[in-house]
Amino acid sequence: MRKRLKIAIQGAEASFHHIAAIAHFPEQEVLVQECRRFKEVCEALVNDEVDLALMAIENTLTGSLLPNYALLQHHPLHIIGETYLHIQQNLMALPGQQIKDLKFVHSHPIALQQCTEYLRSHPQMIAIEKYDTAGSAREISESQLMGIAAIAGPQAAKLYGLEILAQEIENLKQNHTRFLVLSRDSNGTEIEGNKASVCFEVSHKVGALAEVLQLLGAHSINLTKIQSVPIQGKPYQYQFHVDLEWDKQASLPMALKALDPITYNRKVLGIYQKGKKDHDYTYGAAATAS
Repeated sequence: MRKRLKIAIQGAEASFHHIAAIAHFPEQEVLVQECRRFKEVCEALVNDEVDLALMAIENTLTGSLLPNYALLQHHPLHIIGETYLHIQQNLMALPGQQIKDLKFVHSHPIALQQCTEYLRSHPQMIAIEKYDTAGSAREISESQLMGIAAIAGPQAAKLYGLEILAQEIENLKQNHTRFLVLSRDSNGTEIEGNKASVCFEVSHKVGALAEVLQLLGAHSINLTKIQSVPIQGKPYQYQFHVDLEWDKQASLPMALKALDPITYNRKVLGIYQKGKKDHDYTYGAAATAS
């Protein structure tokens, strides 16, 4: 019998978060707890309502989700993994309609941003921001809303009985989202990890950040991402979030020790195995909503 995992996600069943959760745990039965906001995702995990949580952190078209970096900083959670999902946006509506019949299109703000060129070419459709892609599709299905389309993944159209009127309408086809797997503890992932997410601050002096980067290079640490995040209550001051990769197990502890004198408020958000970037995933019978 497969192990059942209850995972908090932002969005509805058949959302991209849901598909990513299934993709990351193909051997487990995934039960999702739907949340409207990312803060609720973190709170569900902190309050022991779920086993794990999954949260988007960056997209190749629209960039980083800055509020989610702040959530990682202010909640006692650990990153224990990551997964990448190829995002394909589709225009869908109740069957029997044509694109010219549509007056409104509903979806998550980021999904709408990913499809601006298509929406610009169909100005008769007014874009309305909703909390979720699949949630928009479900609302149209449940309320039998004519003249309204949703932008969501093909799995949402299948689950909620909508007809796809236009496929893959994202601005660029190389549209991928990186999701973080979150836990209340490290779950031992640091033992064989080859990637880490770390946040820190540096002094306001010339070359402070450059010194950090030089030290990482000197310890054979590969910096794969750096993101500055505003510090609440400190105008024009920033915390840096970095993703680090290495080949030798001893590299990270030695590098962090070397950074002690030149960084402060440093926090290791998680040490884990870096995720694969070359897979597409489909929605199946391996998951249910709570």
